[in-house]
Amino acid sequence: MGLAKRIIPCLDVKDGETVKGTNFVNLRSAGDPVALGKAYSEQGADELVFLDITASFEGRKTFTEMVTRVAQEINIPFTVGGGINELADVERLLYAGADKVSVNSAAIRHPELIDEIARRFGSQVCVVAIDARQEADGQWACYLKGGRERTERGLFEWAKEAQERGAGEILFTSMNHDGVKTGYANEALRQLADNLSIPIIASGGAGQKAHFRDAFIEGHADAALAASVFHFGEIPIPELKQYLKDEGINIRL
Repeated sequence: MGLAKRIIPCLDVKDGETVKGTNFVNLRSAGDPVALGKAYSEQGADELVFLDITASFEGRKTFTEMVTRVAQEINIPFTVGGGINELADVERLLYAGADKVSVNSAAIRHPELIDEIARRFGSQVCVVAIDARQEADGQWACYLKGGRERTERGLFEWAKEAQERGAGEILFTSMNHDGVKTGYANEALRQLADNLSIPIIASGGAGQKAHFRDAFIEGHADAALAASVFHFGEIPIPELKQYLKDEGINIRL
């Protein structure tokens, strides 16, 4: 059976509240991140991800305080990301109670950051998040700054380098699929999963229960992350997990 597949709600945090958009824009409020995180933990989520999407200095302080509150309220592993540029940022968030950190823009700019995190804290702490968009020619380009800046890095070669440098997991978000609820980027997911030896977390595109199943079966993903379908009550986590179990997927109920 292999390891159980994981369901991971993602909370984008801006100025202390959870927000959600479509294709990385048009944000709307989804409530208090600590209360939401606690509710997801109680509903059977396997892990949580909290992303500080406006990690300016002030936001950073608010966010760190929130991480401490989350750690006091929930008993499942959680990852935090946003504005992590150096080891001191990682240390601050782990000290506040996070289990893992997610690095994205800073890792593309300074890939040695991955080596440093893995050496200092262990690979299991380092999640490399990749926001990529499939272009007209079918190639996947990586983006920085919450999807605002295109880079010359390709999805597959960058994911491979991240693994080689010590990343413990890859969190791949398809910008084409983000928030549009038509399913995950399963072909790209499968290519990542089949070519790498570390877990791949699918992100971007969940709209119905079958999309999670397809990410696991067709996309070979190890975990599936979603936001709005959970935040706005469209798919209750216990119902989703029972459905996946019924579809023959190894999942913790």
